[in-house]
Amino acid sequence: MSENPKYKDNLIVKLSFDFALEIIAYTEVLEKNKKYVLSNQLLKSGTSIGANIKEAQNAESKNDFIHKLKIALKEVDETEYWLLLCKHAKDYPNTDKLLEQLISISKVLTKIVATSKKNN
Repeated sequence: MSENPKYKDNLIVKLSFDFALEIIAYTEVLEKNKKYVLSNQLLKSGTSIGANIKEAQNAESKNDFIHKLKIALKEVDETEYWLLLCKHAKDYPNTDKLLEQLISISKVLTKIVATSKKNN
């Protein structure tokens, strides 16, 4: 995953990075099938989750940390929307595995945000 050893044992960083790799692979399949619009939307939101989580690791304050993770949660919601469209649209590859990964990320993020707010 990350080259930086300080993120080695960080579950949410790992989950979001692995998810981004899966999103890249899925959107490449969409591109091959000429599903460009959904592919672009999904690639942006799906990789943005991890980017915001990674950015939160160097937040300037606890409030900044919480804010960045809340942005990541918004990207989770947007990504879920695009994946559900793909799931229910005709002739799109299966999204079940990606949706399961997204649920895991959402649960971990929600717990981190709740705990961080409580300890703030």
